[in-house]
Amino acid sequence: MGSAGTPPVAVVTGGTRGVGAGIARAFLRSGARVVVCARRPPERPVTAGGRTARFLAADLRDPGATEAFIAQVAAEHGALDVLVNNAGGTPFRLLGAADADRHARVLDLNLTAPLTASLAAHRVMRAQDTGGSILMIGSVSGTRPSPGTAAYGAAKAGLENLARTMAVEWAPAIRVNTLVLGMVRTESAHLHYGDADGVAAVARTVPAGRLAEPGEIGEAAVFLASERAAYITGASLLVHGGGERPAFLGASNAPSTQEEC
Repeated sequence: MGSAGTPPVAVVTGGTRGVGAGIARAFLRSGARVVVCARRPPERPVTAGGRTARFLAADLRDPGATEAFIAQVAAEHGALDVLVNNAGGTPFRLLGAADADRHARVLDLNLTAPLTASLAAHRVMRAQDTGGSILMIGSVSGTRPSPGTAAYGAAKAGLENLARTMAVEWAPAIRVNTLVLGMVRTESAHLHYGDADGVAAVARTVPAGRLAEPGEIGEAAVFLASERAAYITGASLLVHGGGERPAFLGASNAPSTQEEC
């Protein structure tokens, strides 16, 4: 990342809290110059390793604002080496409980906004001798049915496919990969899983026995953006602790072990 002797510039959208802040801190620890964006500034600056991420306000649902944000970063920092499309999310909403416009807003934030940011980053990165790296933050919701968050799951599935196509069209200068996340223990985990007992119960469904920490997602992102991953593009890295234990195993009364033939 970055030209010789110059710390790389990494942008993390939605990098002020949760998974995004974990990613931003990991890049700070790696030595990168980090810029985070969100609609509102964080209550406290994002810091790690004695260094602080720069905050710029941007509404990623506004294509013009997104393009202006990427252009500002490139102009003021002289480069754009890494873009992490992390901003996203959704409320719990069954398909029949809202009209198409509300679901479309979820698609805009989780699919159209990363596309817009990536296109803007491409215009900068393709002109750099060192190219660049784009990371999509996907979700296991895009790999299985996603009741209550259908538009989000559809967007994440589309995001993963989009990344693979970008990787082909923009190679070899720009690498594009996806981190496919499972459940992560953030400050808002209780909103999704309930109190501490609820979080613990959900964690027991994960083969690894716990939810991921935001910093662990960050370390995976730093790896994929680094020269150590120079031959990795168009890939999807599962960061989900082994995924989900199949439901039939809990429902079945078959013995847990069998003799092999």
